Amino acid sequence: MTDKDLYRLGIIQRVHDHTLLQREAARLLELTVRQVQRILRRYREHGAASIVSERRGRPGNNRIPDELRCAALHLIRQYYVDFGPTLATEKLLKRHGIPLSVETVRNWMISDGLWRPHSRRQVHIYQPRHRRDCLGELIQLDGSHHAWFEDRAPRCCLLVYVDDATGRLMHLRFCDSESAFDYMTATREYIDFHGKPVAFYSDKHAVFRVNGTDARRSGTTQFGRALRDLSIELICANSSQAKGRVERANKTLQDRLVKEMRLHNISSISEANYWVTGFIDDFNRRFARPPKYPKDLHRPSGLSPDELDDIFAWQGQRKLSKSLTFQYDKMLYLIEPSDANTRIAGEKVNVYEYPDGRISFRYAHRELSYQVFDKLACVDQGEIVDNKRLGAVLRLAQEKQDEQEAAGKRSRSKKMPRRVAQERALEALRAINPVLVNPADFVSDIKR
Repeated sequence: MTDKDLYRLGIIQRVHDHTLLQREAARLLELTVRQVQRILRRYREHGAASIVSERRGRPGNNRIPDELRCAALHLIRQYYVDFGPTLATEKLLKRHGIPLSVETVRNWMISDGLWRPHSRRQVHIYQPRHRRDCLGELIQLDGSHHAWFEDRAPRCCLLVYVDDATGRLMHLRFCDSESAFDYMTATREYIDFHGKPVAFYSDKHAVFRVNGTDARRSGTTQFGRALRDLSIELICANSSQAKGRVERANKTLQDRLVKEMRLHNISSISEANYWVTGFIDDFNRRFARPPKYPKDLHRPSGLSPDELDDIFAWQGQRKLSKSLTFQYDKMLYLIEPSDANTRIAGEKVNVYEYPDGRISFRYAHRELSYQVFDKLACVDQGEIVDNKRLGAVLRLAQEKQDEQEAAGKRSRSKKMPRRVAQERALEALRAINPVLVNPADFVSDIKR
C-alpha cells in the first residue's frame, strides 16, 4: 500500500467504528458520500485489501500493443541507433507510417538502452586552474571575429595575446582574417618586442593543428613549424574553458576597445594597429596583476632579422626538372641556366614565401635567379617565338591554360596560403614607394 492508501484505510476504519461521520470522511478524502459508502461496503466484505484499486498492476485499456513496440524498437536499432527520440519519432512517422509520441519513444529507448537521459549522463566538471608562476611562461592566443569598427568598416579579426600569469595584454593586432600569415606577422612583432615565451596556448584552429585524421599524428602546420624552429612549445586546448583567460579578455575588449576606437574615430585596420599600443599600456596598468615570481621567462631570439624572416615564411619544396623549371601555385618558374644551376637539375629547391609578398627559391643556402611565367595570365604568342628555349614550355603551358579556362578553373591553388595579409603589406609598401614593390621595373636616369 502507498501512503495515500494507508491514510484512506485509517479514515474508513474510523467510519466503521462509528467514531467519524460519513460526510466528514467524504470531506477528508475529497470524495462524495456515495463513494465513501461503496468503499465502506467493500471494506466490510473483503477487509483492508479492498482499499487498493483493483486496476492497479493491470495494463491500461489504451496501451500500445507489444508488437508495435517491438517493431518500432527494431527499426530504431537498425536505422536510427544514433538518433535522438525527437528525430527518431519523426522518421518513424515519415518513412514507416508509425505514429507515436516523442515521450513514448523516449521511454522505450531509455528502457532498451538506446538513449541516456541527461539526468544520468556524466557531468563534465571544469575546475579552475591556477595561474602560471612567471611572466612569459604561458601565453594564451586567440582570434576574435567581431564588428570592431561597428558600422564604420567591415567586420575583421583581432589577434589577442594574453599572459597566463598576470593577465596582461601582451600584443594585439587587427587583421582581415585568422590566417597563417597574419599569425606569423603578429608573432614576429611579439618576439621583436618581448622575446620568445616558453609556450603558446591556443585552440584547435587549422593554423595551429593539422585536423586531418590521416596526418594528425605526423603533420605539422606552417605556424607550428615556425614555433618549433624557435624552440617555442605550442599547446592546443581541448575546450574554450581551458583558455578562459583569453576568452574573457576577448569579451572585455569587445566592450571597451570598440567604444574607445569610436571616441578616437578609428575606422581602419592600419589606424587601429598604430593606435592600439597606447590602449594596451592603459589596460595593463589598470587590470593586470603581478606574477607570483618576478622572473621574466621571455628569451631573446638570438637570430638576425633575415633569419627570422626565413622562419616566419611559408616554406615548401619543389623538384627542379631537367629543363630547370618547376611549378608553384599554378605559375611556371624558369631558373637561370647557368653552369652552377645546370648541375642541380632533378634536385629539390626550397621555396620561401614571405608575408610581405616576396618569394625566394634556394638550393643549399644559395638563392636562385628565376623568371616567372603566370599560367593564368594572357600569353602573347609573338613573344614565344622570340625565345627558343621557352617556346616549347610556353606552348605546353598555353594548352593547359586553355583547358583550365574551358573547365572554369581560372583560380589559384586552394592548397596554397591565403594572401590577404600579403596584399595589405604590398599596399603599405606601394604607398611608401612603388619601387619597393617591383624593384626590377626601376630604371635609373643616365643623365644624372
